[in-house]
Amino acid sequence: MSKEAMLLLMIFVFTGITSANAALISQVIDYKQGDAVLEGYLAYDDSIKTKRPGILVVHEWKGLNGYAKRRADMLAQLGYVAFAADIYGKGIRPQTIEEAGATAGKFKADRALLRARVNAGLDVLKSQPNVDTTQLAAIGYCFGGTAALELARSGADIKGVVSFHGGLSTPTPNDAKNIKAKILALHGAADPFVKPDEVAAFEKEMTDAKVNYQLIKYPGAMHGFTNPDNQNNPPGALYNEAADKASWIEMQKFFKEIFTT
Repeated sequence: MSKEAMLLLMIFVFTGITSANAALISQVIDYKQGDAVLEGYLAYDDSIKTKRPGILVVHEWKGLNGYAKRRADMLAQLGYVAFAADIYGKGIRPQTIEEAGATAGKFKADRALLRARVNAGLDVLKSQPNVDTTQLAAIGYCFGGTAALELARSGADIKGVVSFHGGLSTPTPNDAKNIKAKILALHGAADPFVKPDEVAAFEKEMTDAKVNYQLIKYPGAMHGFTNPDNQNNPPGALYNEAADKASWIEMQKFFKEIFTT
C-alpha cells in the first residue's frame, strides 16, 4: 500500500472514530421546581436528525450520580433522548447510607413534593427540540422506581413507566385511577425491602384501577439488582448480572410496544 493510500485510510478511520464519539451528546441542565434549583443530565445521539421518543430517568437514593447518567447514555445509544432528572436538588448528593435514607425518606413522606419534582424533570424533557412529545416514557431505579410510579399516579400524559427494583407502595392507591401510561414493574423476587405484601398490594392497586401493567419477578434477585456497585451494602442490595441484562431487554421490548401503538 502506498503512503498516500495509507494516509487516506488513517484519515478515514480517524474520522469514523471521531464521528462515532461525537454522535453521543450530553449536557448538564439547570432547572427549577418552585424555588429549588435542580441539576439534570441530558443525553442524545446527534446523528439522528428527526424527533424521537423521550425517556425520563430517575435516580436511586443517592441522587443523580454516575449510574443514572450511564443509563441515560445507554438510552441515547438506543436512539432515544434521555433526561436524568434531579429529585433532590443541585449539589445534594448523599454519600452515606444514612444520608441517602434520610434524603429519600423526605420525599417518600411527601408524595406531593416528589410528584412535583419528577414532573419538573418531565417538563425539561418535553422542552427539548428533538423530542417527540407524543412519545414519552419514564424509568426509575429503586427510589427512582417509586418516583416514576408516582409520576404515573399524578396523571402525567406519558406512554409508559418502567420501575427497576423500585418501591411499589403509595399512601394514595386510589390515585391509580389517574394513570394513563402502561406500567412495567421489574422486581427482584428475593428483594428484602419490597416484601411480598407490598407487591400484592401493588397488583391489587393496578387491577382495581384497570391499569395496563406487567410485573416481572426475577428469581433470586435482590434489591438494586441492576447496579454493579451494589455489593450487599446495605445487606439485601446486591447486583445480579442475569437479572440486570434480562430487565434491560424487557424494557426495550416494552418501549417498542408503547411507541408503536
